[in-house]
Amino acid sequence: MKKQALILALALAALAPSAQAQSHWARSWNASPLAAAPDRRPPTLKDVTVRQVVRVSAGGDQFRLRLSNEYGPAAARIGRVRIVQLADDGKPVPGTARDLTFDGSAGAVLAPEAPLLSDPADLALPALARLSISLYLPEEVAEPTIHLLGLSSAWIAPGDQTAAAELTDSVLVTQRILISGIDVQRAEPGRVIVTLGDSITDGANGTRDADQRWPDLLARRLQAAGLTAVAVANAGISGNRILKPKPGLGVAALARFDRDVLAVPGATDVIVLEGVNDFGMAWRDHDPQPPTPADLIAGYRQMIARAHAGGLKVRLATILPYKDANYWSEQGEATRQALNAWIRTSGEADGVIDFDAVMRDPAEPLKLAAAYDSGDHLHPNDAGFRAMADAIDLTPYR
Repeated sequence: MKKQALILALALAALAPSAQAQSHWARSWNASPLAAAPDRRPPTLKDVTVRQVVRVSAGGDQFRLRLSNEYGPAAARIGRVRIVQLADDGKPVPGTARDLTFDGSAGAVLAPEAPLLSDPADLALPALARLSISLYLPEEVAEPTIHLLGLSSAWIAPGDQTAAAELTDSVLVTQRILISGIDVQRAEPGRVIVTLGDSITDGANGTRDADQRWPDLLARRLQAAGLTAVAVANAGISGNRILKPKPGLGVAALARFDRDVLAVPGATDVIVLEGVNDFGMAWRDHDPQPPTPADLIAGYRQMIARAHAGGLKVRLATILPYKDANYWSEQGEATRQALNAWIRTSGEADGVIDFDAVMRDPAEPLKLAAAYDSGDHLHPNDAGFRAMADAIDLTPYR
């Protein structure tokens, strides 16, 4: 009997590494959590269904949902969550609806100031799949954690309509509400590129419901190039800065780096495009101590060091031209030029993406090219986002 037990134990031990090797989670869609300012909260969330649509980057054999109550001072109760894949025409794909569970139960309670992962859902997702996520909230969530610039239509409807093909009496909103990530499980680890940035990475002024942010377009390029095991997780937050937080616009990049980059499942690479808000807002807000190039370079160095300590490769992006934007100044321009020169020449990161060179007007290099300007002289339009995605060398991700 003892001999048989020993044989069984050895057999299980031999199988364990093989089973573990088959479980590689990768973040395939991401929205960095934010505290909702009182004037930017969605309508009352009580006995309602919230339906939101996301597009994953890479596919997988299973998936799980990350919910976030990280800025909620009280617990948030989830009554039911249903996810269904959408076809190109926006209609549900037959046979793809899944009611998610949490520790085996249909409902869940999000603890105050904490995230929550669902159980894995047994549905294979293709790359670039669109998903409809319906949450039923039976009790009031007074201070929901959101992502402000959803750039995607979402709807709030009365009662539990999670199973309904079409919602009735719904209200349109554009924030991401309580959802912050989709992870996919796959046999091979692949790569996950986290794009850390501000409103330019968040897609500000892009076309709503079109998935035209530059990280979205990068994901499409990767898939088209046959790099199917490479996912993209967008960690852009509009208004974000490297050094300082701002209410409603998120904690500083240095403060959120561990959560939004290092803790992302499967993260292997990070692209950093941050800094314009640091010196732009400092000038506009009459900051008596605006950040110097040395201050911001120290911030970049800290992100590089922390990424390398976590085993990630770092590519720094040069800051786009912004002359004639509402917070442009000669002082800020001098800072931008100094930072871009350091990014191009320091050699401290693992690579450089020269967005400045791609996006500037050849005749007036301090300005965005007119063909890429959304109109505010700061944020690109859809064509500009495409030019940014096309400028990224895919070789490091092969």
